[in-house]
Amino acid sequence: MSSSPSIFDLFSIGIGPSSSHTVGPMRAAAQFRRAMMQSPLLGHIAGVRVTCYGSLAATGKGHGTDTAILLGLLGEDPEHVEPNTIPRLLADLKSAGSLELTPGHRIGFDAARDVDLSHTHPLPLHPNGMHFVAIDTHGEPLVEDVVYSTGGGFIAREEELLRPPCEERTASPLPYETGDELLAVCEREKMSIAEVVFQNELAFADGETVRARLARIRQVMKQSIRSGIRRTGDLPGPLHVMRRARRLRRKLMLNGEKQLRDPLAILDWVNLYAIAVSEENAAGGRIVTAPTNGASGIIPAVLNYADQFCASPYPDALDRFLLTAGGIGLLYKKNASISGADVGCQGEVGVACSMAAAALTELVGGTPRQVENAAEIAMEHNLGLTCDPIGGLVQIPCIERNAIAAVKALNASRLALCGSGQSFVTLDQVMRTMLSTGHDMQSKYKETAMGGLAVNVVNC
Repeated sequence: MSSSPSIFDLFSIGIGPSSSHTVGPMRAAAQFRRAMMQSPLLGHIAGVRVTCYGSLAATGKGHGTDTAILLGLLGEDPEHVEPNTIPRLLADLKSAGSLELTPGHRIGFDAARDVDLSHTHPLPLHPNGMHFVAIDTHGEPLVEDVVYSTGGGFIAREEELLRPPCEERTASPLPYETGDELLAVCEREKMSIAEVVFQNELAFADGETVRARLARIRQVMKQSIRSGIRRTGDLPGPLHVMRRARRLRRKLMLNGEKQLRDPLAILDWVNLYAIAVSEENAAGGRIVTAPTNGASGIIPAVLNYADQFCASPYPDALDRFLLTAGGIGLLYKKNASISGADVGCQGEVGVACSMAAAALTELVGGTPRQVENAAEIAMEHNLGLTCDPIGGLVQIPCIERNAIAAVKALNASRLALCGSGQSFVTLDQVMRTMLSTGHDMQSKYKETAMGGLAVNVVNC
């Protein structure tokens, strides 16, 4: 039996550019490394082969999937690997031509031969599949595993998807499975959504630890904004997209008081925050998966906007922001999808926009029904959003899409706050619609770089 997931499963600290194509594969490879090290056949292992399927193969090069797998096989994990050391780690692996599993036991390894990204047809259970196999000197398999990267950095072995573990509802003191159930809990307990989520987090850790982890998430989000603003030059890859966050900030600072004459000038700052984080993600920098890497600029942008420009009735306003965002995100994870390869970008940017709108509404004092309404409005107007990155890179249209969605989250919140919280469409209904829309969507529009802008814009 397993307990419900924590919001910190959604807000995980890692590196860019993709949660499903970078963070997930790194975790899967590290997991297989541990399996090899613990195998009674360890002494007979002479090599390892990794084959990626579906979206991982189609856009793996642009998303750094091959690099992530190499890092995982080296024993690195997304939260602790230092981005600046990655080039040296990869260079050392290439020059050695071998991989050390345990002290004194090395196996031959050639990334060009042993990591295969040529199989664009998906495995049966999810578009992001990986087959790991450890072989002996004759090429015979000794240890095997099929793992899926299911979005947001989450991974699941084949048997876990075929036979999901039963959830223990009583593991959380205030359990809920749907948006309607969450509202019912809030009304019964006379609590806000943030308060309900906080009580459920106490099933995993004490209150002081939860608050410390929330502070750590905020710290990394703010640092990713600062880093994105500070850096210059082109983003990695053949598109040679120039970073613009630093130039945007300089322009805003030069305009100074002139900005006050424009009632929409504050949106320029929201755009800046989102672009800075998204550029940092695209460059493989340190970010918070929120709930995915491709959408990682939205929640930090709205959070920073709230911190800088919004008044809140709560002394713990920023904690409440993240708790609410996480609680809404868990609903999407359970009842819909946060994987662009599964349902298109509505599952990434759309979900992040919904989470941010709900969180902002909570922070400024909205009722639980207004919070739920804000989340619904934000997703309703992201339905059908495709995932069509040019060149398979998380750059165009992904970076600007984060900025647009951050602004959209502000508007969704304001619309919800103008009403009573009663709405014709519920959050549960819009989640079901998002999932069915994504499954009706042609695969070429779901993180394969085989449709949309990815084929209609020439990539020279």
